[in-house]
Amino acid sequence: MAKEKQGLGMKAKNRISNFFVYILLIIISVVWLTPFVCIVLQSFRVEKTNQVGYVLPKVWGLKNYMNLFNPEVCDFTIWYKNTLIISLVVAVVNTFMVLCMSYTLSRFRFKLRRAFMQFMLILGLFPGILGMIILYRILKDLGLTGANAVPGLILVYTASSGMGYYISKGFFDTIPMSLDESARIDGANRLQVFFRIIMPLAKPIVIYTILTAFMGPWGDFMFAKFISFGTSKGMNVAVGLASWLTKDQIDNKYTMFCAGGVVVAIPVTLLFLFLQKYYVEGVTGGAVKG
Repeated sequence: MAKEKQGLGMKAKNRISNFFVYILLIIISVVWLTPFVCIVLQSFRVEKTNQVGYVLPKVWGLKNYMNLFNPEVCDFTIWYKNTLIISLVVAVVNTFMVLCMSYTLSRFRFKLRRAFMQFMLILGLFPGILGMIILYRILKDLGLTGANAVPGLILVYTASSGMGYYISKGFFDTIPMSLDESARIDGANRLQVFFRIIMPLAKPIVIYTILTAFMGPWGDFMFAKFISFGTSKGMNVAVGLASWLTKDQIDNKYTMFCAGGVVVAIPVTLLFLFLQKYYVEGVTGGAVKG
């Protein structure tokens, strides 16, 4: 009887604690989601284009979304295309470079290997903003600023991608070395082992690497603004939308800005919804000491 009462008491305590945890999570969710809900609602407001003191639109419509893709109204399609091209190219190149670097550091043993890893770790601790001025100078000399900022951004985003090997290497460390050795005994070369043996087993970390590589340039603002310096043809979508928040633009473009924010968020949201399982597996699988 005493054990039964103790068990009931523990269940009651767990229910009470869970109740307060759920209440806290609901409050956090409401606070976190409120700005996004307001942006979505404002994107459908067509009675006024400026900021107003109410959230629910008085007149609903899709005018703001149609204006986004009207070249005569704005350059949103150019910005969106630039961002999509940059993100896709960077996702492919960075994923290839990161996975190759991670596999090499996980499987090969060579002189100064650990020193090399430590050097890249220390180098990665320095904030990227420290190199913005010199990077701008180099890109300007190469003619990759302003209207030609897209290839310049791709070059910068992919240049040091191999330094982000930490999570991927940890994942490769969890794959038994015996698989590589068995494939090598059967006559496979290193390239065949990498693509035919390791890659099918590394699907979670591949998807994780693709997502993180895609997300970086998709939402970048500071460096993209720095090298496009007001040239609409070279802007990405973050810089372009931010230009609508200036004093001379915000009264006419605020609702379009909200609509643009919704359009920009859709691809990333869908990617995370459909690939969330692999994303979590990639993070947890790579979180081991290597």
